[in-house]
Amino acid sequence: MTPTTTRATTMAREISSLLSAVGECRRRCSKTHHKKPCLFFCNKCCAKCLCVPPGTYGNKDTCPCYNNWKTKRGGPKCP
Repeated sequence: MTPTTTRATTMAREISSLLSAVGECRRRCSKTHHKKPCLFFCNKCCAKCLCVPPGTYGNKDTCPCYNNWKTKRGGPKCP
């Protein structure tokens, strides 16, 4: 493979991963009444942690980065 092909393949995987993350965050935030902030922070957390916990609430133990990222006040950063 040439470097250009490798770069294109890597970019395609990243785009696919991001699209998957958007769907996972839609699922994660589907039952909240605060959809806009939930989706914003879920997408931000997914971009950093590369995972979204299963379900619409809880289960953060399956994604340690998602679980351990805190706000300045010590609250959970990720929904």
